[in-house]
Amino acid sequence: MNATLTARKPGRRPGPWPGLAALAGLLLLTGLPACRRVAQAPPEAQAPEERHFALTGQILAVDVAHKSLLVSHDAVEGYMAAMTMEFRVSPADVAAAQEGGRIRAELFPDDPKGARLEKIWPVDPVAESVVALKANELRQDTAVRGRKVYREIGESLPDFGLYDQDGHVTTVERFHGRQVLINFIYTRCPIATMCPASTAKMVEVQHLARENGVTNLDLVSITLDPGYDTPAVLKDYAKTHGIDPVNFFLLTGPEKAIKELFAQFGIIAEFEGGILKHTLATLLIDTDGKIIWRADGSQWTPDEFVRRMKRG
Repeated sequence: MNATLTARKPGRRPGPWPGLAALAGLLLLTGLPACRRVAQAPPEAQAPEERHFALTGQILAVDVAHKSLLVSHDAVEGYMAAMTMEFRVSPADVAAAQEGGRIRAELFPDDPKGARLEKIWPVDPVAESVVALKANELRQDTAVRGRKVYREIGESLPDFGLYDQDGHVTTVERFHGRQVLINFIYTRCPIATMCPASTAKMVEVQHLARENGVTNLDLVSITLDPGYDTPAVLKDYAKTHGIDPVNFFLLTGPEKAIKELFAQFGIIAEFEGGILKHTLATLLIDTDGKIIWRADGSQWTPDEFVRRMKRG
């Protein structure tokens, strides 16, 4: 698998967004990276999909030792009435859970070990309205520009609103007056030379910038897989990969909001079965909010970005 993209001039995609069939050809022609989620068993050996239901409710208690949440939940459409129940959750979700917080999640009731929750998101109407508003504004801007055109070097960072690894809404206003290094990640990528290597380079930039007197830098990694990457998943990913969260933001959000941002940056990310086919890009934003450098693909070095950063 080739992780290197053909170099191209920033600003315009080579044609419209491809469909899944076209992406397969693009993979061969341009070295479009492809990351598998996990090795899949033959179709006849795969277990049938588990039943799952949408659930909303309030966390009453967090049991770290047993990795479970006590939730007072609303009626689950098509399954059960409102009640209070204990649910199994992942270590990342139990670490991120807050008593009293409202959540939405997917309920899997048939697990032999006990009903479990996955894809847990904090419920905050104000935050959700901000994210939706920013996504709508991006959609309108993309419609004006055309989907074949993305932001070139010299243009401003698009105005977005997404959730960080702590579940807080992060907008472009957060980065005003700061230099920003942005890349895109697939947290489930098992290929060491692909997304994990990209994250390692971002961490190296974080350390190298400090050593070189760059004191006004923020680093941002935006998920390529918003359907899976909840804030808790991103927080666990940051811990696993040695990311210092003091100036490093991992961002996720509704799929529509993420895809609008992809259009603005010229990123392609499409699932075909268990494979995510995607392009890669790393961008440097100056203190005026302008894009000043962009590296497509994975063959970039931390030095080349730090050299372009303003000291102090």
